[in-house]
Amino acid sequence: MSRIRLCPSGREVDCAEGDTVLTALEKAGYALPNNCRAGACGECKVKVRNGQFDQGMVLDMALSQTERREGLGLMCMAKPISDVLEIEWGTADARPKLFPPRDTMPFMVIDRIARTPRIAEFVLRPLGTPMRYWPGQYVMLGDGRTPARSYSIANAPRSDGVITLHVTRVEDGATSRWLHDRVKAGDQVLLSGPYGTFIGDPSVDTPVLCLAAGSGLAPIRALADAALRRDYGKPVTLLFSARTAEDIYDQGTMAFWEASHRNFRFRATLTRQTHDGLTGRIPDILPGLFPDLSDHSVFIAGSPAFVDDCLAVVRRLGGRDGLVHTEGYFPQHRPEAAAL
Repeated sequence: MSRIRLCPSGREVDCAEGDTVLTALEKAGYALPNNCRAGACGECKVKVRNGQFDQGMVLDMALSQTERREGLGLMCMAKPISDVLEIEWGTADARPKLFPPRDTMPFMVIDRIARTPRIAEFVLRPLGTPMRYWPGQYVMLGDGRTPARSYSIANAPRSDGVITLHVTRVEDGATSRWLHDRVKAGDQVLLSGPYGTFIGDPSVDTPVLCLAAGSGLAPIRALADAALRRDYGKPVTLLFSARTAEDIYDQGTMAFWEASHRNFRFRATLTRQTHDGLTGRIPDILPGLFPDLSDHSVFIAGSPAFVDDCLAVVRRLGGRDGLVHTEGYFPQHRPEAAAL
């Protein structure tokens, strides 16, 4: 068995014989960017600082001869052949580096779906190079005339670059009314991004609790999607707050995840209606569901009031710094990007 050392953090993960570097990193919880997993796209390209590896068969257009001489490799095909393989990945605290945001990228609306009476899903395909982002981040959306507004990406990165957004209709919001009333399939919109740091630490190996209300489900959905795709082994619970039963959406996806992943559970609670499931505000019912959150990673997304109320309860239940992450939806979210 070899070890993979991440620089500059110095963290190490085991790599079983026959595993690629990408496979080993994913087993350890590190979300290295990748698309094809076959040495053809170049998304998983990193610098190897020390050690030897078998690169395997990769395309020159994905990894040029010059890049090979400079020590770069494609981790989807690379297999360590030395005891330690040292690669450049992440920051000093082993968090993923954020991708540089790009301005006014054209996207085509390929579908729009009414999810609730107030929330519509917009499915967007890039007309140029796909945008690289981490699950949990958001974009600014407009058309050059309508004010740009921030919306969280609701899906994990895909090889075709398709992005989905969940947009709540706000009566005094010019952009949300434009999207709901005028934008249709076949229209073009402009995205800038990605922004935000609601991504957590992909190396943390703890049970996960996600708390969401309304379209706050979007970034939570992307995070859960990414974790389940890489076979995250710890329990993942998504607790969703809605006013009435018709405000609960994406139930088909949630049911599929529950059927496909034994460690995933979706629970909805209603605040203005009774049903067969949970009833009441998440801050009120959470202590009865999770009396001790000291060993959980917790992600909270929704309105600022919802986030603040949930955060206060999570803290009382033992939620620890570094494991609790929040995303509050303000009337206008200014772009936020951490230093690269």
